Amino acid sequence: MRIVIAGATGFIGRALCRDLAGDYEVVALSRDARRAARVLGSDARVVEWDGRTTSGWAGEAAGAAAVVNLAGENVASERWSRAVMNSIRQSRVHSARAILDALESAGDRPAAFVQGSAIGYYGSCGNEALDEDAPAGEGFLADVCKEIEAIAARSETLGVRSVILRTGVVLGQGGGALPKLMRPFRFYVGGHVGSGRQWFSWISLRDEVRAVRFLLEASGARGAFNLTAPEPVTMKAFCRALGEAMGRPAWTAVPGPVLRLLAGRMADEVLLSGQRVIPKRLREAGFEFEHSAASDALTAIIRGESHEH
Repeated sequence: MRIVIAGATGFIGRALCRDLAGDYEVVALSRDARRAARVLGSDARVVEWDGRTTSGWAGEAAGAAAVVNLAGENVASERWSRAVMNSIRQSRVHSARAILDALESAGDRPAAFVQGSAIGYYGSCGNEALDEDAPAGEGFLADVCKEIEAIAARSETLGVRSVILRTGVVLGQGGGALPKLMRPFRFYVGGHVGSGRQWFSWISLRDEVRAVRFLLEASGARGAFNLTAPEPVTMKAFCRALGEAMGRPAWTAVPGPVLRLLAGRMADEVLLSGQRVIPKRLREAGFEFEHSAASDALTAIIRGESHEH
């Protein structure tokens, strides 16, 4: 059985390919096939694509068990200029539309289409607990999530089961947000950003991959799922747990105005606001988390105990 993955060389994509490789034929779509082949090795067969059209790869979707779209520019890699924001949006919208075009043209359509989204869908909601029934929020990230989710939902009209992954902050070794969060702690200057009261909804990389696979293989799963641990924490509590796991103090704080000066609009949407997100539908579907508490997850990750299998 074949699974096609766009965004396979990203932090989550690499771990997902590795997890699926023993049981599926994994096909990775990449704009740089040579680099992707080096990164993924024997975990996937690489097919080059431009991220915008069906040229050269559409046949891979025909008869596949699933097509998974994790493609998209990193939202927190640099200050948000108008050009950067446009690139973030287009990288997601164009890839989702291209995959829908491939599904529509396939004579033997895949069983499922899994589209990556994010908890940014909900915008900033203070202390309100958010499950999948919560409405979409406001802001740039919320608008991007709404747009790509609307595109993905069209696969249902083609008879293809649609799953949307509203993922929180993914914590794991070798990528994602955690190395950046750990860096100041290594120099004994770690601490929270802003007030520290904003909610931080996270998930370990191991549980992220397990949840994606669970939803791929659960034929009755469709619609949006929050991929976050069941115990969100405040930013201050998370940084305290990170410091304890690293054996470092968490005593500093970076004021909001300083972050806004450094990061602009991105600071408000990514760093200074948060969402208290609950994975209601995932748990109702029967998924069991390996890591529910941030302190346990951080200790396991830092010790290397939860490295993806």
